[in-house]
Amino acid sequence: MNEERPVYLRLRDRIAAMILDGKVADGDPLPSVRSLAADFGANPLTVAKAYQTFQEEGLVVVRRGVGMFVAAGAADRLRNAERKDFLDHRWPAIVSHMRRLRLDPEELIDRALA
Repeated sequence: MNEERPVYLRLRDRIAAMILDGKVADGDPLPSVRSLAADFGANPLTVAKAYQTFQEEGLVVVRRGVGMFVAAGAADRLRNAERKDFLDHRWPAIVSHMRRLRLDPEELIDRALA
């Protein structure tokens, strides 16, 4: 995780990983702000800001008095957005680094599958 990014974005990454890894599925409740703050050792307001980003993107729905829940289709939408971000922003630097090191893509694939 990039320590230079704001804490709420790093928390957002961890919550996104929970959704993408299937630890929480569509319709599942998310941990409360207080619970997540305790788990991550973060300020509850910082956790609330991370959750707010998901609400704004329609990935989380709030049921007043009940809590926050993963929205229908959130994992697919999140995966597509993260895939696009990876291919548009991170992949070009990785390819450039591979070329500088003269890494063989087939060797990397073999290592990944081993």
